[in-house]
Amino acid sequence: MKLFVYSYRTFDEDVYFREFSKEYGVELGICHQGPSMENAHLAEGYDYISILTSKINAALVRRFRELGVKMISTRTIGYDHIDLDAARACGMKVSNVTYSPECVADYTMLLILMSIRKMKRILQRAELNDFSLPGIQGGELHNFTVGVIGTGKIGQAVIRDLSGFGCKIYAYDVYRSESVKEYADYVENVQEIYQKCDLITLHMPLFESNFHMIDEKAMAQMKDGVVLINTARGGLIDTKALIKGLETGKVGAAGLDVIEDEFGLYYKDLKSKCLSKHDLCILRSFPNVVVTPHMAFYTDQAVSDMVKNSILSCCLNERGEENPWEVK
Repeated sequence: MKLFVYSYRTFDEDVYFREFSKEYGVELGICHQGPSMENAHLAEGYDYISILTSKINAALVRRFRELGVKMISTRTIGYDHIDLDAARACGMKVSNVTYSPECVADYTMLLILMSIRKMKRILQRAELNDFSLPGIQGGELHNFTVGVIGTGKIGQAVIRDLSGFGCKIYAYDVYRSESVKEYADYVENVQEIYQKCDLITLHMPLFESNFHMIDEKAMAQMKDGVVLINTARGGLIDTKALIKGLETGKVGAAGLDVIEDEFGLYYKDLKSKCLSKHDLCILRSFPNVVVTPHMAFYTDQAVSDMVKNSILSCCLNERGEENPWEVK
């Protein structure tokens, strides 16, 4: 089987691609850049391509199909960067991957604790040898009522971790998990999370139905000073509404590993560039907002899983076997 890999990273993925391609007998083609109309021709003669978070629009889906590609495998859990309607229309299969949920769960806990303990302010002051106390008094997690929206594998891991801090936990998901009920109380609708919780953390994929689910209307239902955590998808939160909420004090703090319109921004060295993402610049200016570059997933275990499962997904499809990662 032949697999063409876009956005191939030598500094972390290379060792795993060499290991697992040998294990599964896969011939690799590689390109260090993301897929585009200009380099799509490189995949000619390959049945499968593996990508990261590059936008794959309808034209690019059709172009790969014309070149004979059977399936696009994204080395990510999320797949909202691929035009699924165009893929279905032209018979292109799409698959994602899974990786250890602990990486994102750990990072979520990191952002929660940084947010409620005002760690950004503490670190900024310490850099200036300002060791004063006014303005950096934090909260204790056991005193918080926490709402977890989305109880898939990552949400379940977060709930388990939160339980160790002794806080009250509410959960919401269309599909309920029995394991969650050991630590949290499910609510009937998401509005109950908004109304009851001091801190809300998001753990679901992005669809048209939940785009901007956290908007001005949703925030109006929340407690004053609510803490918002997002390690899922940026589009779940209306950024402009969040900025307004922070400016008015409705939102007391935010920990964001993802933001809207991050494509073309993250994973690049832009220190000598002028950023055009104005909302990001505003968010980063707030002392009570921690913004990190979509890296909650980024551990040795996760990178290994991402590469292995992308390759294995293509192998399963090639053999006509059940593929747990195929996006139906």
